[in-house]
This record gives sequence, C-alpha cells and structure tokens, in this order.
Amino acid sequence: MGGARTLLASLGIAGVSTAELVQAQEAVAQATPPQGQPLVDPNDPALEAEMIEYQARGFTHMAYRVRPKGVTATPGILVIHENRGLQPHIQDVARRVAKAGYIALAPDLISRIGGTARITDTAQISSFLAQTPAEEHVANLLEALKVLKATPGIQADRLGAVGFCFGGGLTWRLATESPELKAAVPFYGPAPDLAKVPGIKAAVLGIYGGNDARINAGIPALEEALKRANIRYQIKIYEGANHAFHNDTGANYKKDAAEDAWRMTLEWFRTHL
Repeated sequence: MGGARTLLASLGIAGVSTAELVQAQEAVAQATPPQGQPLVDPNDPALEAEMIEYQARGFTHMAYRVRPKGVTATPGILVIHENRGLQPHIQDVARRVAKAGYIALAPDLISRIGGTARITDTAQISSFLAQTPAEEHVANLLEALKVLKATPGIQADRLGAVGFCFGGGLTWRLATESPELKAAVPFYGPAPDLAKVPGIKAAVLGIYGGNDARINAGIPALEEALKRANIRYQIKIYEGANHAFHNDTGANYKKDAAEDAWRMTLEWFRTHL
C-alpha cells in the first residue's frame, strides 16, 4: 500500500482513494504477462544490440543499446520503461526505434539493486521504483542521456525520448529538466509539475487511451500550461483504448491504436529531430 501511494504521489497524482490504492498494489503484484514474439528479432542482422554498463552517481548503471549497423550520423532516442523494469518488451521497443534509423538507449532504472534481469519478482521491481523519489529517477535518466549523447555515430544535438506508463510520466518530467531534448513522446504518462512546464524545450506528443480516466484527468490543466508556455505539443487520445494499450505483451493491448500511435511517434521524431 505504501509503495503504491509513494508512486502515485511521486508522479503528481493526489487524492487517490484507498480502494484505488488497493487495486494499484494488486496490479503491481500480478505476474508479468507471457511474452509474445518480439516485433523485431533480437538477432536482427541489420542491428547491433547489446547490454552496456556505465558508472554514474556512485553505482553501476545498465542499459540496452541498439543501433542500425553502419550508421555514422543519426539522432538518439532514450526509451524509458514501465514500472516492471527493463523487460523484453521494452527491449523490443528499443529495437523498433533502431529499425527506424535511430540509436536507442533503454536505461534500466533498477540498476541500483542489480538490474531487472536479476530480479524475477516484478512486484519487487515495482516496489523499488515506487519508493524511489522521482527526482532520483530523473537524475539517472539525465546520466543516461549523457551516455547516449556520447555514443559514436550520434548527432548529439538531436536527442529524443519515449516512455510508457511510469516511463511516460518520467518522459514528461525529463522534458522539464533537460533542455537538450528536442522531441519527446510520453505514452499515458501523468502530468509533470505544471510550474516546470515552461522549462520544456522539446516538441511533445502526448499519447493517451480514452478509457484511462485517472491519467486523463490531468490533461486539461496540462494543456493549459503548455499553451501558456507556448510549447510545441500535440495530444492524441485513442477512444476505446485503456492504459498500457501499446504493450503487445499485456492484457490491455489494442492493436489498431498501438500501431497508429507508433506511426505517429515515428512521424513526430522525423519531424522534430
């Protein structure tokens, strides 16, 4: 219960009922859905994919990096995972980004306790992420952005980010803290601190499911803040879609919405990176 409350509070969601917190805690405790076939083969011969390690903030960080083979100059995109850590699905998303021609880096925000691959209990992963202040997650993402920026073949002035659920909220927060981001696509992410919205320099495409009432409740105030700050943005809501509709390994997957949202994501990056 405390972990769920901490997560919701850290992402700016207040006033949640006890019943909703119980539901959130139960959702965290569920097993990860069986993994389907990835859309991009981990051994795709056109890609170079690897787990990397780097030192920052006093501990070893892990991340999954994917690049198109032979690339010499291309933008880089940070891929920010859900609250179950760096699961195979998110690695697949990173490969999709690379197949579109970008260098992708998916940092493992569980690195401080050994990394996602070493923890079989996804409830433990979710609990750790929930009890870690959002500011620490953002600090770790800023370090990952430095690593991405320093990757050979990166066009260092053309950096983007995409994130999902928990990672969608962090994508919004990262955009308020990193003026280096040129484009960001948060999927169903809770709104950031509205007072920090004027700090956004990226063009932001916010993607949401029409049935995701709790998250969507924050959209009107967020849009008002974006307009006041003259931020380049677009909000796309897919009617009939639930939270996490893009995850093709999860129960809420909605194929038509997921495919169109990914099309829009790639168009957004092509336009703004």
